[in-house]
Amino acid sequence: MSLVIVGTVAFDAIETPFGKTDKIVGGAATFAGLAASYLYNKVKLVSVIGEDFGDENLGILKSKGIDVEGVEIVKEGKSFFWSGKYHNDMNSRDTLATELNVLADFDPKLPDSYQDCNYLLLGNLTPKVQMTVLNRLQKKPKLVVLDTMNFWMDVALEDLKAVLKKIDVLTINDAEARQLSGEYSLVKGAQVILEMGPKYLIIKKGEHGALLFGEGQIFSAPALPLSDVFDPTGAGDAFAGGFIGYLAKVKSINFTNMKNAVIYGSALASFCVEKFGTEQLQQLSANDIRQRIQGFITLSRFELID
Repeated sequence: MSLVIVGTVAFDAIETPFGKTDKIVGGAATFAGLAASYLYNKVKLVSVIGEDFGDENLGILKSKGIDVEGVEIVKEGKSFFWSGKYHNDMNSRDTLATELNVLADFDPKLPDSYQDCNYLLLGNLTPKVQMTVLNRLQKKPKLVVLDTMNFWMDVALEDLKAVLKKIDVLTINDAEARQLSGEYSLVKGAQVILEMGPKYLIIKKGEHGALLFGEGQIFSAPALPLSDVFDPTGAGDAFAGGFIGYLAKVKSINFTNMKNAVIYGSALASFCVEKFGTEQLQQLSANDIRQRIQGFITLSRFELID
């Protein structure tokens, strides 16, 4: 059974206090796919790119065993491009350029070989595109994870609410959770959002970790303190890829495994920020990931002494 990831495969240009890049490979599906590939060996992408993306860049994904049959290549087209500059705190940024290019007319194609989808990650795209993917699958996946953002809450709230009724896990940040729920308290807000349809909710809090809600329980995952954060771009997508990749690997969905999946997602995201773009995600070993997971265990372990 495959893990299908739908999202952008794109170019980014990044500037942070640590330096800047020219055009480099980016996109939500790229980060998520690379992260998931370390945990599951049947990752398939659905996206659209222009001819400018090139075989060499597509080869980055193929080298990790990722199936790109569902990545449409538009002849003479230009790939989606985003450029941004991060402030000193690395939590806020300014968008310098957004060029939709071929993404403006994205109509997701699901090859027949993708109909074995058991795990589906719907990246941050328009709710209508996300719904189109769900409708084009012949059977409902075992698990559907959806990422979205405040922009869609502003301009397509009713479409977003329709999609929320058909998914299992929603991942958003704390500001988005407050906007969607209308509640400042994240605990109260989570209750409101879960009533919209998802069985589980993950609220990402950046350098402050993540909260998992579901089955009447709450889990708080720490963020691993890092001495150097070079580029936060794609960290949330790497988190989502690691999260769903772990659940596909263990083939069992319950709150305990969800907690573990959050830690694996956090671990992959922590690698992502240590270098620009996808550079770090391209060169991990199984031992690197094991050691990083152990770091999370050590960070949060304690004993009560009377």
